[in-house]
Amino acid sequence: MAVAEHLLRRTAAEPRKGMERSFAAEVDKLRLGAGEVFHGEAILAVTKALLQAGVAYVGGYPGAPVSHLMDVLADAREAVLEPMGVHFEASASEAAAAALLGASIHYPLRGAVTWKSIVGTNVASDALSNLASAGVTGGALIIVGEDYGEGASVIQERTHAFALKSSMPLLDPRYHMPRLVELTEQAFELSEACHLPVILSLRIRAAHMTGSFVCKDNRPPPYNRLHPFPEARFDYGRIVLPPSTYAQEKAKFEARLPAARRFILEHGINEHHPGDGGRIGVILQGGLWGVTLRGLRRLGAADAYGRTPLPLLVLNAVHPLVPEQIAEFLRGKDHVLVVEEGNPPFIEEQVRALAQREGIAVRVWGKDVLPMAGEYTADVVRRGLARWLAEAAPAGAGREAGTREAAIEAAVAQARKALDGPMPPRPPGFCTGCPERPLFTALKLLMRERGPIHVSSDIGCNTFATLPPFNLGSTVLGYGLSLASGGAVGPALGQPTVAVMGDGGFWHNGLVSGAANAHWNRLDAVLVILENGYASATGQQHVPSTGATPWGEPVRLSIEQTLRGMGVRWIRRVDAYDVPATLEVLREALDARGQGLRVVISDQECRLARERRERRTRAQAIAEGRTVTLARFGVDTEVCTGDHSCMRLSGCPALTLRPAADPLKDGPTAMVGADCVGCGLCGSAAHAAALCPSFYQARRIVHPRPWRRWRARAAERILAWMGAS
Repeated sequence: MAVAEHLLRRTAAEPRKGMERSFAAEVDKLRLGAGEVFHGEAILAVTKALLQAGVAYVGGYPGAPVSHLMDVLADAREAVLEPMGVHFEASASEAAAAALLGASIHYPLRGAVTWKSIVGTNVASDALSNLASAGVTGGALIIVGEDYGEGASVIQERTHAFALKSSMPLLDPRYHMPRLVELTEQAFELSEACHLPVILSLRIRAAHMTGSFVCKDNRPPPYNRLHPFPEARFDYGRIVLPPSTYAQEKAKFEARLPAARRFILEHGINEHHPGDGGRIGVILQGGLWGVTLRGLRRLGAADAYGRTPLPLLVLNAVHPLVPEQIAEFLRGKDHVLVVEEGNPPFIEEQVRALAQREGIAVRVWGKDVLPMAGEYTADVVRRGLARWLAEAAPAGAGREAGTREAAIEAAVAQARKALDGPMPPRPPGFCTGCPERPLFTALKLLMRERGPIHVSSDIGCNTFATLPPFNLGSTVLGYGLSLASGGAVGPALGQPTVAVMGDGGFWHNGLVSGAANAHWNRLDAVLVILENGYASATGQQHVPSTGATPWGEPVRLSIEQTLRGMGVRWIRRVDAYDVPATLEVLREALDARGQGLRVVISDQECRLARERRERRTRAQAIAEGRTVTLARFGVDTEVCTGDHSCMRLSGCPALTLRPAADPLKDGPTAMVGADCVGCGLCGSAAHAAALCPSFYQARRIVHPRPWRRWRARAAERILAWMGAS
């Protein structure tokens, strides 16, 4: 690979960009006192509400859209939490977070934990089932980032079914910042009133909504590390063994859920908007308030402030429902629409059953005019409302709604005609310079040599390899489960099991369910661990092998030492950016048949975290006048043949195409864009695949020393002489 140098002298420091993440501004908002106005994202508002409610301990596992809660509290640990006596921990998994709530079983301690959607709830399910059975004394709150719909990144299931199964109250708050904060605080009171853990479901758009509310003072918990509880408690009635479990199950339905319904009714958790008291109305989840009112507004049935003549029952608590509240709403109406996202339609079916049981002559609408599944976006809900109004109020609002809906659809059709075709898809992918990308380049080259290999993939950034240009990863069954999921595949195909997981997945579930299981069963397996130092897909949160806790205390657990302690002997480390060397190690791993579990560890740091740190270091060095060398890569268009194998093998976003300047070339040539970070994958992949030598490396030197200046001037003179001759 050719190397060129460009010398640059600067006398002024560059702006300091890409610094290590800091949440100092968010921490300051957690300090706001009574009467002060908070403005920011809803997930941070919920974090502030926890402190206002007197929370005694907080834990959780990162995942969109609620990672920010853990990120900010990690930064606030020393300045805010410790002076209040609030315990905070970064849980090793959602199961560990759910088990943390065990502190609320015997003691009047308010606790909150958080994780991502149904996938996190699945992991936590054992602890949650036992917790819901034993019941709680102190308020226990589970903040779930409900990742459902168009912006989701996981399986499309809702938390609703789990709340029903374990009889836990489930809140789905209306998108209104003061109301969201109020419901967060009331969730602890609800939990203490019914002795059940409460789930607060925060949708993607709710978590990232911005708004304002008037703060209260943070309230230190009455019992904490500064003021310990006087003595430990024991009560066999709280142990989940017979005969206690029989009494606990009975208490759920005879005492706890009725108490939850009373609290919901008496404290106005759900909201009734009577409208004009007409004979049609809408029952909706709180989280669908915005899209429902937007749809009514566009159909002429509401104004810009959300006022509508239609009676509305907004269910901020979607479980348990309060039968008398719903029955009261149904009476005197001919048509009621239930706006409920997802399937099965739990709310709709309960409303239908209640109407039949109470003998109320009302037609209940729902999935007959709204989609059976999928996210209820503004357009989806509007179309359903238009269909319903046309049937339920044909002479009044229905006629106007039909006219407006026809005009909207005509405008949409006209807009589609102006486009050449559908917008191109924008699937997620590896960041530019990501150290995981070259590993999959090596796997792709290996498959070119040996034919198809079944690769079990995992949750995390590595899942992006299932997309083009790699198309690697035949199964994804859970975080840290890639190795376990391939156990029966290898023998069936007559080849070693090959699995890939990140270090986050390894510590979450892969150590026991994957590595220990494979080593114990003597599986003929190859495990590739992408040890980039962080839980990168959720925003570079720390993991046990990062080297420090989320609040900066030095602690490091070694993946390699852990595996060797289990008895795994075949372990190799690779620099994934060196594709030829990585390819050789992968060949060796596949060929080491009969040696049990073989582990390949790629230990290059997450590029985003590395760039944040290195940009700050470079900027400081330049400001101090020190020499800094910056690498960039390029393509010699005269050498490039235009076969684009480099792109098919790496998929790097910095690699693109431009028209060939040479009229004898049939197609465009490759080009390295301005977003190149100099990782070297393009050239390394080209050499590993014995492709064209068109890639070159250029080095820009800031504040060069005199000898480099002299060498550069000499080189320029020689090149000028050669050009003249």
